[in-house]
Amino acid sequence: MVKNGIKVERDTFEYKGKSYFEYFICGNVRGRDVKIKLAPPDNKNDKGGYTVLDIVFGNASKADFVIEPYEFTNAEGKVVSGERYLVRTTDEDGETYECAVKPTRNSDKTLLNMLLR
Repeated sequence: MVKNGIKVERDTFEYKGKSYFEYFICGNVRGRDVKIKLAPPDNKNDKGGYTVLDIVFGNASKADFVIEPYEFTNAEGKVVSGERYLVRTTDEDGETYECAVKPTRNSDKTLLNMLLR
């Protein structure tokens, strides 16, 4: 489900002479503007997640923020449920592209939870 029209944005930044994209949600929590940074789920070990995000965005600077519930039974028989976050776009041919994301830091996770309330 697309959450209240929340958009994930991207912008470039420079690091050691190279340009990279950063991904984030801008919002307002209790009257304060916040910028919540997002990254692929395994951004420390799988740098290819950023390539997937680049493909999802294509030439756009914004994409839909989607919350998708999940539920499964683990090996011990316990039901595990929660939500995962996705970035999703649809191109001019109707093809949908998406990539899982997560808040980058603990403070981003806390801010995202506040924004989603």
